[in-house]
Amino acid sequence: MTLKVEWMKGCATALVTPFRDDGAVDENCLRALVERQIAGGVRLLVPCGTTGESATLTEEEDRRVIGLTVEVARGRARVIAGTGSNSTADAIRYAHAAREIGADALLVVAPFYNKPTQAGLYAHFRAVAGAVGEVPVVLYNVPGRTSSNIAAQTVLRLARDAENIVAVKEASGNVSQIMEILRGRPENFRVLSGDDALTLALVALGADGLVSVASNEAPDLMSRLVELAFACEWEAARELHYRLLPLMEANFIESSPGPCKAAMALMGLLEENFRLPLVPVEEKTRVLMREVIAELGLLKETTHVSA
Repeated sequence: MTLKVEWMKGCATALVTPFRDDGAVDENCLRALVERQIAGGVRLLVPCGTTGESATLTEEEDRRVIGLTVEVARGRARVIAGTGSNSTADAIRYAHAAREIGADALLVVAPFYNKPTQAGLYAHFRAVAGAVGEVPVVLYNVPGRTSSNIAAQTVLRLARDAENIVAVKEASGNVSQIMEILRGRPENFRVLSGDDALTLALVALGADGLVSVASNEAPDLMSRLVELAFACEWEAARELHYRLLPLMEANFIESSPGPCKAAMALMGLLEENFRLPLVPVEEKTRVLMREVIAELGLLKETTHVSA
């Protein structure tokens, strides 16, 4: 039976990783961003995922970013640490490290570049889950980044066979596939949207929340959207969904987290720095992001958080 994890529900933020001009992680800024998330009502924090540019973080930096998130959260929010790799042995090592630092759960992405078969995906996730004991594991399906899709039947098989595989972050965009998981999942297994724009629809279908990019910019509004959906206040939820939809869509007009970081820089929350091969967004994208966040009333924050 799937391990019951009561707290794994609601709005989780896929945290950006702020960098200084010299390329180092901006630790003061990261602390302030975590505080802002908690103040905005977010109780699930996801460092070192796709939005956190984990592909360009060193192993030492991974540990530091996760550790700082745990330290600042101080029991006020749970931490689901990104620990995936295209090497199963490395994913296991990262998972152990994150748990030692104090992460509450692990987000494990499908191996990228290798393009494993469904049998290979099953074996990978079983190996990681088996290596970490009862630590909760969240599968992360994002075919647009990994070049492989974790099929619904593979997700359901893993959910049945490994009690500590407790959830999936589904970012395939395939609603039929997600519905198959929702319909066939065992008791206690959670389904989290990996796409902001599909959140309301998926919660209506039975999903348990989301891992959000837009909540980096608007944690209070994204948290409220999920709360309204859980309360079946559909009219208010739809109104807020359509208010937030331009932001949800604009965040992906260039490779994420480019537009999100551009918006956060305009809000004074961080410096718009990336690690190659990611680069700052085009000026037309920055203009659009300014328009979108201005419409949401988010341009009022003008002081850099780490100042």
